[in-house]
Amino acid sequence: MAPRILLDATAVPADRGGLGRYVDGLMAALDALGADLAVACQRADQERYGRLAPGARIVAGPPGLAHRATRLAWEQSGLPYVAEQVAADVLHVPTYAMPVGVTLPTVVTIHDVTLFAEPEPHDPDRTSYIKSATRTAARRATRLIVPSRATRDELVRLLAADPGHIDVAGHGVDHTMFHRPTDAEVAGISDRLGLHGRPYIAYLGTLEPRKNIPNLVRGWVRACAALDEPPALVLAGGGGWDDEVDAALAAVPPRLRVLRPGYLARPSLPGFYGGALVVALPSRGEGFGLPVLEAMACGAAVLTTRRGALPEVGGDAVAYSEPDSSGIAAALGDLLGDEPRRARLGEAAWERAGGFSWTASAHAHLASYRKAAERRSVSLQARPKDLA
Repeated sequence: MAPRILLDATAVPADRGGLGRYVDGLMAALDALGADLAVACQRADQERYGRLAPGARIVAGPPGLAHRATRLAWEQSGLPYVAEQVAADVLHVPTYAMPVGVTLPTVVTIHDVTLFAEPEPHDPDRTSYIKSATRTAARRATRLIVPSRATRDELVRLLAADPGHIDVAGHGVDHTMFHRPTDAEVAGISDRLGLHGRPYIAYLGTLEPRKNIPNLVRGWVRACAALDEPPALVLAGGGGWDDEVDAALAAVPPRLRVLRPGYLARPSLPGFYGGALVVALPSRGEGFGLPVLEAMACGAAVLTTRRGALPEVGGDAVAYSEPDSSGIAAALGDLLGDEPRRARLGEAAWERAGGFSWTASAHAHLASYRKAAERRSVSLQARPKDLA
């Protein structure tokens, strides 16, 4: 008999972001596979999740879960109660924090361990708590799910996690949402950005130190130095906390154009990615690299680095550079001067992205849930003997 899963979606932020796309894609795929699923969520997401997973039981938490402190407190006390209410066999927490008092088998997704590998590029206000919660999950969770082999290996190396308790389940991509764009989709986002058909380099993500935006800006400036018609650089996404970004932008020559449109609506992303000369995502390290995969699914020529799990996603279908500004400048300059290569990369990227699906990811998650549930079954069977 398949276990009943309680998926804790209360940590998904209003802007969705990578965590939201993970939860959305996984939830819909689990429901389509007929999983016995219950979902705990914020009240604002109740209707949305009901549409995504019509076969699941959706349980909205109390008001105020959008506030981090309230949510963290409720996860420790209220979430175990919901698990009892829905008679769950396994609890899945899709981010690092788990209820420490829960007796239910718990599966925790650890998306990356970059805080431990490179502690300096992170927001110090959140670092201490996240590291502590991650260590607790690595030690106490029944199973850990990671999105890549690279993250699994880092968990073992940095936190001494038991490799026998770690399951790799790569992310998928919504091929309906992320697709080769039509000419109208490309023109629509170009006009909204004020580019009106002029070329650009695209970046999408949080402007945080790990994403390496200052070196991208400096590399783009150097790559464009000798170009008569240099492409604009579009830095889309959340504000983040990287103080170096403003300093790098202040040094951009007046002849070059930088756009910072903030968040872009999901329907505009195929045109944004697919309409760019190059999508540049030169991160210092990723647990998976979902934006790279989504750009690939849109047929974009992608430039990234070989750090973390990025080569597992990009394979031979993307271009790579070192994360320093000189490496980015050289690789970006080569791509800007080679239209046939950009076209080949875009085709290869689109084909490779076709091999990633949320259905495959959901199957891997279900296997992990079953392992967790089996451990509880063994424990319950052994209990009378232990008491004798």
